[in-house]
Amino acid sequence: MATMADREKEQTLLLNQHKEKHFTSGEVVRDIIIGVSDGLTVPFALAAGLSGANAPSSIILTAGIAEVAAGAISMGLGGYLAAKSEADHYAKELKREENEIIAVPDEEAAEVAEILSKYGIEPHECTPVVNALRKKPQAWLEFMMRFELGLEKPDPRRALESAFTIAIAYIIGGIVPLFPYMFIPEAGKAVVASVVVTIIALLIFGYTKGYFTGNKPFRSAFQTALIGVIASAAAFGMAKLVQ
Repeated sequence: MATMADREKEQTLLLNQHKEKHFTSGEVVRDIIIGVSDGLTVPFALAAGLSGANAPSSIILTAGIAEVAAGAISMGLGGYLAAKSEADHYAKELKREENEIIAVPDEEAAEVAEILSKYGIEPHECTPVVNALRKKPQAWLEFMMRFELGLEKPDPRRALESAFTIAIAYIIGGIVPLFPYMFIPEAGKAVVASVVVTIIALLIFGYTKGYFTGNKPFRSAFQTALIGVIASAAAFGMAKLVQ
């Protein structure tokens, strides 16, 4: 018969052999997706619209750079405020939960037992857990924040990191559709080159996005490119119509 030591060695060996690969930078990826997606689409549509209005490449390039700068600041600020609001919400709920643990500990203990019961833990098995949490208020507080409210403690640097990530990603995406206008003085030819370059970039970006987010990469690539094409075609057509 296998001894306890043998079983522990076997479990350790299985854990070493089975290394799960999870992508843990979801928030950063989300910020990059937001920034690059808008950066590719909005300046692309703007350049196509101005090309439809027969504006020269220099004007399109100037307007495009101005839009990229304004868009990066706006998107970055939006990311900062979103992350800051999330941190403020967590702090508010943390304070409320802390007050409840002090003011009504019995009710909070009953909530712990109710939460544990959802995981199939019997009432008599909940008592040791509840007693252990009573002795460690900080652990109790963290338990309630996570399992009752479903809130994870946000990274204090998250707001600034989100702002810079989105802004830089927007600039990188925005440069792509404007690149042909830097070298082709005739807007009619520049817009064709811009369409080709941007569609290729959208396909690559969509495929990469699908790969990292767990969606079907080829479907994600097609959908991302389709959205960009529709936006630019609408802007180009509207400019022609107004003109």
